[in-house]
Amino acid sequence: MKVAVAGAGLIGHTIAHMLRDTGDYEVVAFDRDAHALEKLASQGIATERVDSADANAVKAALKGFDALVNALPYYLAVNVAAAASGAGVHYFDLTEDVRATQAIRSLAEGASRAFMPQCGLAPGFIGIAAHELANRFSHVREVKMRVGALPAFPTNALKYNLTWSVDGLINEYCQPCEAIRDSHRLWVQPLEGLEHFSLDGIEYEAFNTSGGLGTLCETLAERVETLDYKSVRYPGHRDLMQFLLEDLRLASDRDTLKSILRRAVPSTTQDVVLIFVTVTGMRDGLLVQDVFTRKVFAKTVCGMPMSAIQITTAGAMCAVLDLFREGRLPQSGFVRQEQVSLRDFLANRFGQLYEGAVLDAQAATMV
Repeated sequence: MKVAVAGAGLIGHTIAHMLRDTGDYEVVAFDRDAHALEKLASQGIATERVDSADANAVKAALKGFDALVNALPYYLAVNVAAAASGAGVHYFDLTEDVRATQAIRSLAEGASRAFMPQCGLAPGFIGIAAHELANRFSHVREVKMRVGALPAFPTNALKYNLTWSVDGLINEYCQPCEAIRDSHRLWVQPLEGLEHFSLDGIEYEAFNTSGGLGTLCETLAERVETLDYKSVRYPGHRDLMQFLLEDLRLASDRDTLKSILRRAVPSTTQDVVLIFVTVTGMRDGLLVQDVFTRKVFAKTVCGMPMSAIQITTAGAMCAVLDLFREGRLPQSGFVRQEQVSLRDFLANRFGQLYEGAVLDAQAATMV
């Protein structure tokens, strides 16, 4: 299968290596950054310099490819998806942006190729896991989805390090969040819904952020009383971000906020990804709760040291693409993450990267 990976940043770099190392994919990386491409080329990955903001250039570059994996920032997703549509190739991306996903869904209507956005961790894997748990109940009362990409050793006031796209981080803190309350779909505000909980003796907070649910609200509508997604951080992070975004009004000046975060908050590869899903409902006449948890740490993959967010984000994309290549997913039209079987995902060679330390669900307490 010949795959173009658009975006030679951290996650695109990782996806290209993971796919190439299987021997089952012919991979070419696209980017307009010559320096980023040189790094990949020096590691044996084929590259092509393409202006990702130019849909016609991307479309022309896709000639002869089977699929495009988009690892570019969310604001380029629709542009690149349109190029994939014009070129007649399958399309996959990592976007958490709700409006971009809606636009891509429109492109997928009646298409002979598959369009599958949101193939990362959240949205992505978290929806696969939550959907699997929900299907085990005759009636679902509540679904809670919690994900955190956190530094293993927090030292600054935000208790946070940059482990993925700054653009994506700010976007999920600023956009409305979909949820289900009292069996009705609605929008809630980001940074609200603050809660505290502990896992394995460590204190965390969680609050609303945008995009993590993917299409799950629509899929589970009329089956679920309550459904929400929240990002997990160390206590105090949310209040400081609210100060920056609301009190200093940087939500309307994202370029300044990006500059501040990049200048003041260091990146790290010593991180941990926390995944926590709880589903409560009726089964065989009894009220039951099922819990799915994972805690993924940085480690060496494909001979390269990788952060936990690299492993989980790139690993999810590669697992979904692998399942698609094997014919286990629809081959045309709009494909939702919850159409992926959790069992198939975890059995996949890339999905097995999620089979790390399993948390003790009994040690979790929500407040």
